[in-house]
Amino acid sequence: LQGKPQPEVSWSKEGQPLDSSRINIRTTERDTIFYIRSAQRHDSGTYQLSVRINGAEDKATLDIRVIEPPGPPQNLKLVDVWGFNVALEWTPPADNGNSDIKGYVVQKSDKKSGKWFTALEHCSRTSCTISDLIIGNTYSFRVYAENACGLSEKAATAVGVAHIQKTKTTYQPEKIPQRDMMEPPKFTQPLTDRTTTRGYSTHLFCSVRGFPQPKIIWLKNQMEIREDPKYIAMIEQGVCSLEIRKPSPFDGGIYTCKAVNPLGEASVDCRLDVKGKV
Repeated sequence: LQGKPQPEVSWSKEGQPLDSSRINIRTTERDTIFYIRSAQRHDSGTYQLSVRINGAEDKATLDIRVIEPPGPPQNLKLVDVWGFNVALEWTPPADNGNSDIKGYVVQKSDKKSGKWFTALEHCSRTSCTISDLIIGNTYSFRVYAENACGLSEKAATAVGVAHIQKTKTTYQPEKIPQRDMMEPPKFTQPLTDRTTTRGYSTHLFCSVRGFPQPKIIWLKNQMEIREDPKYIAMIEQGVCSLEIRKPSPFDGGIYTCKAVNPLGEASVDCRLDVKGKV
């Protein structure tokens, strides 16, 4: 503060003089200090500061809110127990400690250990579900309220306990709808043209699907390749292969892979060129 001559300073609370036994005021030429030792809830309120010089006046207002931990929640109830889960409900504390309730802390204790463990923090509602409880254990529950000052000094404890029993279940195999698995042959990977060197064995590859599994027929220049030691045909997991052992220029031509099952047939072609050794 400033002013000439020395300003006259006065404090009041909501228009009433201050209790000098609890509130200390120290005023100098430059400032005024308002001090409450061991503030209590009833010290909360609106305080006015007035500075006067020869009838001229200036005012300031100070709002003070003294908070403390809240009281415990009320009416904590064990609403339901099913499977590995417990449902709890409660109501807010009668005394919020002069500060809004920020949330609740839910704790559980099993009968075997007797120790309390936090199951849920910062619960913003007045109900919750606690899951993943252990079969065969018996649990107690308690809830703390929390405001800006911290947790309530006492907790609300639920009346009664929750015993987690083994649920009786009957196995029911999953019903898989019947689906028509029949499918005509279809090549998912065709043959590709190849060029090889005389005397070096080579392979032709393609992929096919279908159900029932198709019968595979290989042809060269539209003539079926029957039992011939020069050719080795195989099929494994839908991959068809034809090995041509030590080919000569005569083995060049158009090769066809044909797949046949009761629903139809499909075929793919490729050209094989065999060059002489350089």
